Amino acid sequence: MNCQKTAKKIILVALFFALVIFDVSAFWPSAFAATSVNDLQDKLKDLQKKQKETQQQLNTSKVLLQKNVVEVKTTQIVIQKTASDIARKESELDDLTKRAYLNKAILTSYLQQAYFADQDPLIELIPTDNQEVGITNYVDQVLGVGDKILQTLNDIKQNSQDIADVKNDLDSKKAEHEKLLQQQKIEQGGIVSDINEATATLAELQKKFAELQSDLNRLLGSNYNAKDIQDAVRYASDKTNVPVGFLVGVLKMETNLGANVGGCTYAQVESGAQASYKSKKLGPKAWATFQARRNTFQGICKELGIDYQKQKVSCNPRGYTGTGGAMGVAQFMPDTWNGYKSQVAGITGHNPPSPWNLTDGVVAMASKLKRTPGVTSGSKSALKSAACSYLGTCYKPYIDGILYWADNYKTLLN
Repeated sequence: MNCQKTAKKIILVALFFALVIFDVSAFWPSAFAATSVNDLQDKLKDLQKKQKETQQQLNTSKVLLQKNVVEVKTTQIVIQKTASDIARKESELDDLTKRAYLNKAILTSYLQQAYFADQDPLIELIPTDNQEVGITNYVDQVLGVGDKILQTLNDIKQNSQDIADVKNDLDSKKAEHEKLLQQQKIEQGGIVSDINEATATLAELQKKFAELQSDLNRLLGSNYNAKDIQDAVRYASDKTNVPVGFLVGVLKMETNLGANVGGCTYAQVESGAQASYKSKKLGPKAWATFQARRNTFQGICKELGIDYQKQKVSCNPRGYTGTGGAMGVAQFMPDTWNGYKSQVAGITGHNPPSPWNLTDGVVAMASKLKRTPGVTSGSKSALKSAACSYLGTCYKPYIDGILYWADNYKTLLN
């Protein structure tokens, strides 16, 4: 009987602990998830704050750089003008020196004449009537001219001194301006260094933010995949504030709304590039760029588990002379894609994102277009600038097409 009671107690205790363990294990995942979500959200808020502060620092540094550039240019202009004034004063001094030498020579000649006027041979040349008065007048005349020359020499000396004083003052000012210019350039170097540092910090913060956002999206199950181009465009516009019509316009001109995203395998592109390089249609610099992009492309495909040689990309049907092979609806080159993929991951929740995923591609396009100031406001000039930047040139038919569809996009989506 005691054995049965003991057995029952053991069973009850075991059941109790089993229930406790079950309860804890049942609630532990959600508790852990909640803690992780809160932790990620706190980190995201902290990163947002740091991003805002860094962006403000970057904006301040850019304003300071613009001001510094103006100051440097102004100082350089002042130095050039001062140098020109110095050269002019040096020329004036040179002219005065030449005049002084000439007047000294004339004075010497007149003094010689005055000296020899009192000698016998000269007296014989003077008429006999009132000979003494004639000699005296002649000597007075010579000496009078000499006095004028002396006065001219004194004037030249005074002018030379005045010009020399002005030149010395200009030399001093030029030295001060050159010293100021040197200081301004040092300051400019410091500002540029601050901008580079802030830009690098901001890029790192953005990358970290995107990674955390992607982790949060994954944790909350909020990864997004658009069903079609219309959903992708509206999603990207909602996330970036780039106007829907503008995105549609760029997509229409770039890939005909995703219909033309690549007619060649990368193996074909690579083969064409090699042939172009051998035939010298592709120069050494462009070939080096292609090789770097090919390596980047291989890395993207490897990360996505894709055979890079079989992957379709855009190409020139008349023969390859470019340096890449644009990818997906955004038509990004490999190196450009790598610059935006962390932002894309943070928005769509895809980690890693894919340039051939419709949602990722349109979000990448919107992220790049958003970099041009004023785009989110819909300003025509800003949209035009963004389109030029996206294409890499302001090719008028391309830009006009984008702006037309930006205004008439509804006819494409309906």
